[in-house]
Amino acid sequence: MNSKNELLLQAVDISIVFGGLRAVTDFSCELRHGELVGLIGPNGAGKTTVFNMLSGIYTPTAGEITFWDRQDKIHSVGKIAPANLNRIGIARTFQNIRLFNNLTVEDNVRIALHSGRRVNPIDVLFRLPRFYHDEQRMAERTEQLLSLFKIADKKHELAKNLPYGEQRKLEIVRALAANPVLLLLDEPAAGMNPQETDELMKLIAFIRREFHLTILLIEHDMHLVMGICERLMVLDYGRLIASGPPDEIRKTPAVIKAYLGEEAVTNA
Repeated sequence: MNSKNELLLQAVDISIVFGGLRAVTDFSCELRHGELVGLIGPNGAGKTTVFNMLSGIYTPTAGEITFWDRQDKIHSVGKIAPANLNRIGIARTFQNIRLFNNLTVEDNVRIALHSGRRVNPIDVLFRLPRFYHDEQRMAERTEQLLSLFKIADKKHELAKNLPYGEQRKLEIVRALAANPVLLLLDEPAAGMNPQETDELMKLIAFIRREFHLTILLIEHDMHLVMGICERLMVLDYGRLIASGPPDEIRKTPAVIKAYLGEEAVTNA
């Protein structure tokens, strides 16, 4: 297993321009194996844009993103399609839940498992033994994941019929089904009440421990990020203005001004 001190992902001076708008400017970061890091900042700071570059949805206008896979093979993220990034170990969720609403909970997870299928078209066409073995493996893995997240009893329900908190869980389960080494969570607590947020904090800590993952999350809930993240990065107007442990970040005047407002600076 990789050491926690080893690099998993490195972004160096990445920028992106949409028309005449520079959304992110010279953003750099390093993620190491086993870290739980938060990316915070006010609305419009560029957080989701950074996520979209790290997950291959956007290609940076300038700069470079490097990812080391399970075999320590080096990949340039901007040159790989998002689906292929998923196969080599980067998975993400979205701020707006993106489930297959008219499919069952079970089928939502099975679809995510397809990237790891071990069959070829001949196996499927002629229903050879390898096809049935692979189907059994996928069924067992789906049951295992749903049980870990305590939604196995809902596996035959349509995804759209789940309560909001369980839809969030299902989206995370689906991301984990791809067997990532880096999980990007885009505002996982969005729309949750305080009790659901506290449960989510425990869930994220459990995911990191159980799956030995590196996790980078965007979140507005300061209680959540201060409670579980080892390190925070702060964006403002597309620029990184601070990076460090939560206790240090919460006392930084530039961060307080940008994220919490002038009044918080006065009262600090």
